[in-house]
Amino acid sequence: MKIGIIAKPKKQAGTVINSLIRWCNDKKMEYIIDSESASLVDIESNLKRVDVVEKADIVVVLGGDGTLLSAARLAYGRDVPILGVNLGSLGFLTEFTIDEMIPILDSIIAGNYQLEERSLLEATIYRQGAKVATYRTLNDVVIHKGTLARIIELETYVDEDFLATYRADGLIVATPTGSTAYSLAAGGPILYPIMDAIILNPICPFTLSQRAIVLKDTVTVDVVLVTENEDVFVTLDGQEGFALRVKDRVSIKKAPSTIKLVKNPYKTFFEVLRTKLKWGI
Repeated sequence: MKIGIIAKPKKQAGTVINSLIRWCNDKKMEYIIDSESASLVDIESNLKRVDVVEKADIVVVLGGDGTLLSAARLAYGRDVPILGVNLGSLGFLTEFTIDEMIPILDSIIAGNYQLEERSLLEATIYRQGAKVATYRTLNDVVIHKGTLARIIELETYVDEDFLATYRADGLIVATPTGSTAYSLAAGGPILYPIMDAIILNPICPFTLSQRAIVLKDTVTVDVVLVTENEDVFVTLDGQEGFALRVKDRVSIKKAPSTIKLVKNPYKTFFEVLRTKLKWGI
């Protein structure tokens, strides 16, 4: 088994990388590491993160949920599981602690582990009828205004049926995995992460009766920018972006493939919720 290592570039990661490398050497496991992560432990590497994902049998991501999101997009379409280890507090995606890393790796090489498939969204942007960009995202697709505090108008369709024209600061289209991210902060519902659903959640709508709606993940959501002369962007997982023009159409649907996360046997999703959201404290 070939272990891939991708780490957030922070000082604490170096100690954990060294621990992981010692484990690989003890178990006579080959490991591969990208150049940015390797620099944290003075190891030579000319590999990019995408090279690690392509060549590894399992990828260990050391960091936070943001680091895992970027790795997940690279892993899309490749049959490689991701093990998320959080270097700070507990994460929704990086739900293994540093202390849990070695025990779960021992279980993995013994064949005693479970994977959980997570759906992604595929967002295609059309300009004057021509496809100009396609992105895949694990958490959410967000259409939002730029720096000026002005409302934008977004015509929204579900399977070509008109839903509403949202006059708002923006619109979040989220996966169940992304339900605990930006959508939750904008008042959206929490979904069990392996549900077959998509969330539409307006950001600060002008009409207060416009609320989040949960749809089947078999639908296609089309959003057309109506507002002229405004800076409006599509943001993917909060990490990639594309500037929209008036009449651009963003077509969003469930991506054809999933990514695989190593499931944490030490805690449930509900325990993570209680811990992260401080329920009952």
